[in-house]
Amino acid sequence: MLREVAALRGRGGWVTMAEFTSQRGKRQEDSGLGSVLDLLLANARLVLGVSGAAVLAIATLAVKRLIDRATSPRDEGDPKAEQKTLEESWQDLALIKATPKLPKKQRREDLSEPLLSPARPPAPEPRVCSAPPETPQVEFSPPRCLTLQEKLLSHYSSRLAVPETQASLAPQLARSICAQLQNFLQIKCPELPFGSLFLSGPLLDGLGALAADHVHLMLPVVLDAALWSLIPGEDTVVRNPQYWMIKRTDLEYFPRGRSPWDRFIVGRYLSSNALNETLHKMLVASINWPAIGSLLGTVIHPVVASQELKLEVKHDQVELSIALFPVVEMEDKVLLAAPPEGLVENLWLESFYRAEVSKLKELDAGDAGARQRCLRILNGICKSHPTLHKLSGSPLTHVVLHLSATSSDWAEESLADRFQQVLEELVGYLEKGVLPSYFNHKINLFCELLEEEIDEMGFMLYRAVSEPELLLKEK
Repeated sequence: MLREVAALRGRGGWVTMAEFTSQRGKRQEDSGLGSVLDLLLANARLVLGVSGAAVLAIATLAVKRLIDRATSPRDEGDPKAEQKTLEESWQDLALIKATPKLPKKQRREDLSEPLLSPARPPAPEPRVCSAPPETPQVEFSPPRCLTLQEKLLSHYSSRLAVPETQASLAPQLARSICAQLQNFLQIKCPELPFGSLFLSGPLLDGLGALAADHVHLMLPVVLDAALWSLIPGEDTVVRNPQYWMIKRTDLEYFPRGRSPWDRFIVGRYLSSNALNETLHKMLVASINWPAIGSLLGTVIHPVVASQELKLEVKHDQVELSIALFPVVEMEDKVLLAAPPEGLVENLWLESFYRAEVSKLKELDAGDAGARQRCLRILNGICKSHPTLHKLSGSPLTHVVLHLSATSSDWAEESLADRFQQVLEELVGYLEKGVLPSYFNHKINLFCELLEEEIDEMGFMLYRAVSEPELLLKEK
């Protein structure tokens, strides 16, 4: 085809449809679309030049081969013919993909010319009688590509920094509400030995807060060790080592009523559900939140529909969610009244949050490491990512702690290497479906994830291992 075009173009000027059709002859296998494509190729040289015409010819040839193959009859039932057709299709697609880009020699005004306008002869160069003045050479340096280290530090400073006003106001409001709730419990339930409420969470510990919008309020439940004992998670009905049961002991010698917490017993076990239900009724119906909110210059609403104990606080400068957790500390265990969903109501969740924060700060203090910064970046990414949000918090912390046991270089200069290594470790744990707790290897922190969720997170992180910048893009 290109030879025929060259023969016609040798006479100069444009190739008309009549000339092109006469020269090509009446070939039965060519379709009308093929003739149009050939005509465009015939005139491409004037518009695109020699190299441009060659590029267009390669691409057009590949497309024509695909069209011809699609319209030509195939041998039904011949597997070799079908395999050959599939291989040729992949080859044609590869040919299209490998087509070189057109050289950008044309100016914008040249490209705006009509496609089939007559070619204009080049304008004659003006005669120069004297030497042209020297044009100053201006050197333009190309923009420098940021390294992953620089992108991580930029992401940390620009997107993870909580405004100072919010960072100071949110804890202040939470402490004021904490004091009001403590006074109410002492008046309403003087017989129940609650300990002093205290605040917890990423906002206070600096490990994962994207904004000053969430605080944990811990309500200690003080138990008499002589009347209560812990049942290990492996021995509970769910066979999960992270969920414990608190059993009332020696009922023969110390009957019901000896402990003020006996009113929350279900089947000889302290029921986390029963305690939460009682506190939920108090939060919703017994406390005058409008009056407290007016005193603090806020609007406070308990979340009625949620099974969790939550307060929504709205201030003109900050909106805050406060989650209340009854907590039992016995035998060096920290247990939260946060049972799993289902019919089991006597389970208490073992929390490692305090140990996680303490260990991370201890390790970073020992080698001036960047573990906390790396973890905060990862938490921020996962928390705001629709696929990875269930990885934020405890799972990421335990991956960093596991990695600290094998990788000792956590200096700030190695932040990018450690960040990418954490992604690789996460992919490995997701492939197995098991992330053992740093403090108790019997506990699988992925046990409550669905298989579909694990697959989606694994696929996303698998892509991010080779291109970590995917996680830093705006969502």
